[in-house]
Amino acid sequence: MTDVSGGAGSTMKAGGRRVRLAYLVSHPIQYQSPLLRRIAQEPEIDLTVFFGSDFSVRGYKDEGFGVEVKWDVPLLEGFRHEFLPALRDNGTEGVFSPISYGLLSRLRGFDALWVHGYSTINQMHGILAAKALGIPVLVRSDSQLKDRPRSGVKLAAKKLFFELLRKLIDGVMVSGTLNREYWAHYLGENFPLFMLPYAVDNAWFQEQARLASATRGELRAELGMETGRPVILFASKLQTRKLCSDLVSAYAKLIAGGAVSPLPYLVIVGDGEERGALERQVAELGLADVRFCGFRNQSEMPRYLDLATIFVLPARHEPWGLIVNEAMNAGCAIVVTDDVGCQPDLVTDGVEGCVYPVGDVDALAAALKRALATPEMGQRALERIDRWGFEEDIAGLRRALARVTRKLPPETRKVAPAEDA
Repeated sequence: MTDVSGGAGSTMKAGGRRVRLAYLVSHPIQYQSPLLRRIAQEPEIDLTVFFGSDFSVRGYKDEGFGVEVKWDVPLLEGFRHEFLPALRDNGTEGVFSPISYGLLSRLRGFDALWVHGYSTINQMHGILAAKALGIPVLVRSDSQLKDRPRSGVKLAAKKLFFELLRKLIDGVMVSGTLNREYWAHYLGENFPLFMLPYAVDNAWFQEQARLASATRGELRAELGMETGRPVILFASKLQTRKLCSDLVSAYAKLIAGGAVSPLPYLVIVGDGEERGALERQVAELGLADVRFCGFRNQSEMPRYLDLATIFVLPARHEPWGLIVNEAMNAGCAIVVTDDVGCQPDLVTDGVEGCVYPVGDVDALAAALKRALATPEMGQRALERIDRWGFEEDIAGLRRALARVTRKLPPETRKVAPAEDA
């Protein structure tokens, strides 16, 4: 299926040359669709998106949330796209699914290929097809060096793989500081790296937060919460590595003996394998002011973000954490571990929120207390996220395409949050 509605317009700046850009990704992703719509508006970039599967459009069982998910935001509107014919598609994303065919013929005539990731059969298929056609390849991922430990054998195999990959690609679009360090480590300091910050649609989330504020009282009433009391929010998959149990324990320490006033509520949005254990933990600790709200779809999240005073992501091995971007757009103070990928770029300890060592419950309780006592952190978070958005992405993408295709004029807008390598 192909949809050309809402694609790049036919008008462009005088003297400019359109770059035909193909983007290969496993499936429509709710976080990416707004950025793809924004890229499609660029008069000098002619974007076509190739999807390996449509499982996220059909609806699917999300293993992390543990529930059936069908996103309630538009995934396919506003950009040209095509679903590739499948050799294998089991309705999940992984090394061996989806596996598509027909990409080689479809890539003819494109000026560049952008591939989301590098470790699946489909991603390598795209990279090799573009290489065979002499088309430059750009790769993007959210990998970082602060990851799970690996054996010496696995690390050696990974080094060999990247030596091969280095010969097949022409540049990497990095999502943040830790991602830049990852690629510089494996591909070398002199390999072309272009900053394309991992961002959300800031304008949309800020507008939704403004609209949600009008019904804040209704949501408080739905949740049985008194007015005038702050709200600590967790919103993510209830998986072991998210360490929501640490937050529950820290919250119990925070409110013990009335150490803070007024007493905050703890709202937990999300579902998954840990929900039952978390509910038992709350009951055993006798915490009356914790609210479990279950999975909430994209269009519902702004109401909960607007409700929050502080947003907490206590996770381990978190590659980025885009929910932090969303919370910052709602003016929440942010509390994260030092194992959350977005932290170096978005949260400075004591400025936009607090940073604490992953797994340290006492430090988390102290961070919550400090954030509650510093309401200006939320405004600082909003100001910082305003400099980390889609316009910075467009500037980085243009610089990458100018470098690998030589068909765009040099980018002159000074909006990028960091220099390219």
